[in-house]
Amino acid sequence: MVRFLHVADVHLGFSKYRQENPSRTLDFFTAFDSALQTYAIEAGVDFVLIAGDLFEERMITPGILNQAEYVLDKVRSAGIPVLAIEGNHDNCPYGVKSNWLRYLCEKDYLSLLEPDENGLLHPWDVETARGGYIDLPCGVRVIGSQWYGASAPRAIQQLASQIQALPPGPRATIMLFHHGLEGQVSRYQGALRYEELLPLRQAGVDYLALGHIHRHYAVEDWIFNPGAVEANSIQENQQQNPRGVLLVTLDNGPPQAELKQDYWQRPIYRYSLNLSPSDTVTQVERRLQDLVRRHREEMAEAIVEVTLRGEVGFERSELAVRSLQGQLQEASHAFIFRLGFAATPVAYQTYRNATAEPPPRALIEEQVFADLLASVAEYRDRAEPLAKVLMHLKEDLLQPNVNIPDLYQWLADFSSANGTRGVDCPMDQLASGRL
Repeated sequence: MVRFLHVADVHLGFSKYRQENPSRTLDFFTAFDSALQTYAIEAGVDFVLIAGDLFEERMITPGILNQAEYVLDKVRSAGIPVLAIEGNHDNCPYGVKSNWLRYLCEKDYLSLLEPDENGLLHPWDVETARGGYIDLPCGVRVIGSQWYGASAPRAIQQLASQIQALPPGPRATIMLFHHGLEGQVSRYQGALRYEELLPLRQAGVDYLALGHIHRHYAVEDWIFNPGAVEANSIQENQQQNPRGVLLVTLDNGPPQAELKQDYWQRPIYRYSLNLSPSDTVTQVERRLQDLVRRHREEMAEAIVEVTLRGEVGFERSELAVRSLQGQLQEASHAFIFRLGFAATPVAYQTYRNATAEPPPRALIEEQVFADLLASVAEYRDRAEPLAKVLMHLKEDLLQPNVNIPDLYQWLADFSSANGTRGVDCPMDQLASGRL
């Protein structure tokens, strides 16, 4: 029986959330270290596979290199070989013959399995630290590859032919390949069709160790993808996007790959707050504060996203999103707190019945005033009577020799007589000259 750990898309040095919290970059090192400590060293596996994208960037800082060396040195000290390939994030740039994976290989932290410059697979050479495949003492042949991009289908055909021509080897064959399978993630371009990968199985590959797509999937007991070790975005939270590392057992029968997620990862929580046109800005702020109070314990030190949805009776600019986001982060003690505004202002009711006789112009104008007032939560209950007042005001303003001070006085008398005085009343604002 053989046991190994399959990881991919570690992305050491990831810095997407650096402005919100610089410590986020450290999370990727902590997750990688925790996963390998738990499911490689403590589990006592025979070897570890890294199926591409160990690093986030081709050019890395000394600190990020030290993170990789620290973790890989612990695995090496435990006597566990690490076999790796390039991904699209850490492959050699065009015209460059080396990268940081090659450096780690030459320092004996891992074995970088890749075809030669002509695309040919050669057996691993300990002296030169180069080769396209390696036969391990535990009875497994591991074959490497490169990042092929759009030329992957053609490369698969060539690799399959070479695999079939290799000398007889151990009973089980594993291949590392950093590409995605079509249909596993929506809105993803460039994934390979199953039929394009099939020649590798026909050539004798028992376990195709994929990377690149940050979501776990397995197909027909021979294609396996663990997903990213740590979330690269809020959308990659575990509830909606299962991912982790694969602890794999090879025995008699198909591979048994268990998705392991019980290692350190930064928790991510997403909430939606559904709003209605009757909600005022003040009410929305209170509802957000209530949400934080109810979930403060799980929000602490987590990445939190709250999205406002539905229809609202105010414009987005009336809600101080950035300031409110800072207040909610402080109240929740979240590691990162994001407040998203996906709500839409309430739609106006416009006259669209083209087959009927249109109403008089004055009625249309009054309806427009009423709709505008109703779109603001504070005025909704008084929209119709206030619309009549605005119509009266409009008619007076269109009269020749209109006396503006008299209009202000009329508005003040109306507000007082109808009990509508106050800073939230548009009539009172007009009467005081604020509108």
